[in-house]
Order: sequence, then C-alpha cells, then structure tokens
Amino acid sequence: MGKVIAITGAGDGLGRALARRFARDGETVILLGRTLAKVQAVADEIGAPHRAIECDVAQPDSVRAAFAEIARTHPKIDVLINNAGIFQPFDVGEVTDEQVYSLIHTNLAGPIFCVREALPLLRGGGHVINVSSEAADIEMPMLWLYAGTKAALEQVSLQWSRDLAAEGVRVSVIQAGMMFDETKTASGWPPQLSMRFAQANAAVGIDLRASPRSHYDTVTAAFRSVIDSPPDLHFATIKLRARHPSQKAS
Repeated sequence: MGKVIAITGAGDGLGRALARRFARDGETVILLGRTLAKVQAVADEIGAPHRAIECDVAQPDSVRAAFAEIARTHPKIDVLINNAGIFQPFDVGEVTDEQVYSLIHTNLAGPIFCVREALPLLRGGGHVINVSSEAADIEMPMLWLYAGTKAALEQVSLQWSRDLAAEGVRVSVIQAGMMFDETKTASGWPPQLSMRFAQANAAVGIDLRASPRSHYDTVTAAFRSVIDSPPDLHFATIKLRARHPSQKAS
C-alpha cells in the first residue's frame, strides 16, 4: 500500500516536483499551499486520489483547519514534508516589519505549527522532513534572516528527532543547494534588488552566475531515498549540493 505524503508549498518549485514524483511512484499526495488555485492546478494535473488543501503555514488557524480536514479522510500520515518557505534578500537597515514577520512565521513557525497539528496523524511510524538550505552554512550577503530561520529550523529538527523518537516519529533535514526547472526563469525580485544581491555576493567571492544548479526533479530522488530508508536507519541531516557539468562525467 502506498504512503500518504503531505507537502507544504506544493504549488510550484520543489514542492510541485515532489508531488509529481510521489504521485508517479504510487503514493497518495496531499498538496498544501497558501494559494488554493496553485495547489489545485497541480492536484488536477496528477489526478485522483491526490488532493489540494488551502493552508497558510504562517497562520496557526489555517494550519489547524488544514490538518483537521486531512484527518477526516486520512487518519494517518506517513510523511510530512515542510517545504513552504520565503526567500528574500535585504539589508538589516532596510528590512520592513512585514518581511521580518513573514520570514520568521513562514520559515520557522510554519513547520512548528504543521508538526504540532500533524503529530496525532504521524505517531507510530511517521516521518517529518524539514527542508533547509545551503544558506544556513554559507554566509551569503543579504540572506541573514533567511539563513537564520533555516539554521533555527535545523536546530529545532535535531531536538525533535530526539524528543519524538519515543512516539515513533523520525525527523530529518534535507538541506538543498541552488535548484531550477524550466518554469523558473528569474527570481521574481525587482531588477535593482537582484543586481544588488549579485553584486554583494560577488564582493565576497560568490559568483551567482557561475554557481551550479540542480534540477528539481533530480533533488526529488534524495527525498525518495530518505523516505524509503529502513526503520532502523536514520538520516538526521542530508546536505545536497549541485555539481558543475564538468564534475558530472567523473
């Protein structure tokens, strides 16, 4: 019997790629997203029995309602992938109140809210996978808050891994590097901000234009391996990095 896998931020990017992958693999996917139309479009594409549920992970009431809806049809979740996140660069002197609250609530509080509400459905064999970023290890200019929320999520995950073991719940972190697919042609930031970000990184030796990127579909293979790991084997933190084309032949 296939697994029931809930994915936050499933409307595009890595979340959409994961939903497509697991649907092809025969799992049942629950797609969670702040914009219902986006996750519904993916659910319609992959077809039944997969379903979309509106869920703004930054809002505890929205998370409560979403997991109550899941519980009505799925008394057990095998895997929860906390993928939803906000990636924004800014300097500390210019950051707005909204940006501070949005990043902290979505990137850190969101996974906490989701695990809290999903825990009754995960007990006795469930697996939580929290998606982090290489930014937690690389001191990239203007990404201090994004990196801080991801580093905090990794620490939270480490302690959850210990605390939830008695309840039969595994907790893993997958720290991803730069990724792309054919629909992702730009960051979506204003051109001036993108230029400032690139220049700030170049000033410390990080050439974003030359940095390798993995395809989202390739990255899904790592999630597949973690989910399929035997129950007596635990992946605490997996760090994925893209390889340069010249390295792939070796």
